[in-house]
Amino acid sequence: MIHLTIRKERVPALGFGTWELTGRECVQGVEDALAVGYRHLDTAEMYRNEAEVGEGIRNSGVPREEIFLITKVLPEHFARDRTIRAARESLRKLGTDYVDLLLMHSTPSGVPLEETLGAMRELQDEGSVRHIGVSNFPPPMVEQATRHAHIFCNQVEFHPFNPQDALITQAREMDYLFTAYSPLAQGDVLDDAALKQMGEAHGKTPAQVALRWILQQGLAAIPRSSSDEHRRANFDVFDFELSDAEMRAVSALSH
Repeated sequence: MIHLTIRKERVPALGFGTWELTGRECVQGVEDALAVGYRHLDTAEMYRNEAEVGEGIRNSGVPREEIFLITKVLPEHFARDRTIRAARESLRKLGTDYVDLLLMHSTPSGVPLEETLGAMRELQDEGSVRHIGVSNFPPPMVEQATRHAHIFCNQVEFHPFNPQDALITQAREMDYLFTAYSPLAQGDVLDDAALKQMGEAHGKTPAQVALRWILQQGLAAIPRSSSDEHRRANFDVFDFELSDAEMRAVSALSH
């Protein structure tokens, strides 16, 4: 497993996303992911599966402190009191005293950014939240957010067909965690001829090439899969390396 160090915090670079996983499928998915070796789990209030994620963690037998656990607050709960209530409800459902990272799920609408981040800082001060972050924020709004809290992460859609050059540059300059959701372009990477060719050269799939490309840039990725076979395949990306030319070729797919 590759770990990224952000402000002295070591975070597993490859995580397991739980978007669209519900019920027993979600519980089993989390159990299986932890058995495979994932130690970075992503959920959200919006996914309506926090209780199942928590159950999967408990069933796995993996100590809570070994897992980097993320959840997110819905935009309609960005007012101070609602943010605090929503976060505490997430903790109750997850069955944990704290999350490692709490994110604003999108840019604010109608509530001042400082109000939401102020509420998240209160949760941080009480120990319910270790780190504060955002999701789907463009570079100028990330800069604005840093005036009100120490922003640990920005989670955005990123894959070989969707460039995020400005955000990646900003993440490196400001030392925050850049996390790619939908890193496999919801399966579209599987049909790309260039990724297939590179995969064949390494004995890997196009999906594994896409994930390796993200990780080699010093970024994190949280692929979602409802299949144990795919979860295992997504985790099998630490035994090969893309050349500089291959890295450039994958990057060129988005331009």
